[in-house]
Amino acid sequence: MADTAELSGETAYQRVERSEEFQGLRSRFRRFVFPLTALFLVWYFAYVLLASYAHDFMSIRIGDSTITVGLLFGLGQFVTTFLITMLYARWANNSLDPQAEALRQHIEGADL
Repeated sequence: MADTAELSGETAYQRVERSEEFQGLRSRFRRFVFPLTALFLVWYFAYVLLASYAHDFMSIRIGDSTITVGLLFGLGQFVTTFLITMLYARWANNSLDPQAEALRQHIEGADL
């Protein structure tokens, strides 16, 4: 006999999406990702704006070398990208993935 969710046309995914476990998982993901994304975007747009409108500042040479402030800021974009990626991977492996795996096993083992 079909359960009430099947009769109402609700899919298994919709039941999972409504579950407290999934909502908690999504909330944890958003609390980590959104602030880092906002921080990176501010850093990125600051670099773009400085490169566009602060030519004198960005062209300051560091010491007697050919390295400029603009070059350091540009390379900093790459460094920041790799750092954020490493932070996210470590956080996801230690915090998010175990919860997601537990939710997956719960979903596959029992009806929500």
